[in-house]
Amino acid sequence: MSFINKELPEFKVNAYHNDDFVEVTNKDLEGHWSVLFFYPADFTFVCPTELEDLVNNYEALKAEGVEVYSVSCDTHFTHKAWADASENIRNIKFPMLSDANANLAKYFDIYLEDEGLSLRGTFVFNPEGQCKLYEIHDNGIGRNASELLRKVQAAKFVGEHGDQVCPANWKPGAETLTPGIDLVGKV
Repeated sequence: MSFINKELPEFKVNAYHNDDFVEVTNKDLEGHWSVLFFYPADFTFVCPTELEDLVNNYEALKAEGVEVYSVSCDTHFTHKAWADASENIRNIKFPMLSDANANLAKYFDIYLEDEGLSLRGTFVFNPEGQCKLYEIHDNGIGRNASELLRKVQAAKFVGEHGDQVCPANWKPGAETLTPGIDLVGKV
């Protein structure tokens, strides 16, 4: 099943954000580009490297009008304990969502029932709440936040310029393509 153009489900979860416990709902993701960044668990091995990479690209994503929400099946209490124990996690400025009941992971079909964890899944939503891109990794394979930024920029460009598409490795300012009969066989 593809998630492209699928809308966000209704949800309400606890989160750890800016040294506080907050509630995040699907409504918080509306009106701007959003990234749900699922990772298996706090206090693990690849996860902190991915989150640190995301922190290093967070300001660039924010400059694009994007909010990031990291998500694991841990509780918001565990997120706080991890931030207290790790300087890299303490540097996180985006909300860390608790999907302790695994409802979101199950909705996105990335929940590993036998392990009680999610796969590594990245889901990008436009301001209308529609999924425009996603990727799912096996848990031993870390993601690249710079590539996520590039993909978000391409998704935003296509959303704003519906008559143009972005070729491989496209970056802002690079040439795009305008699909049409004149382009067939010339790319």
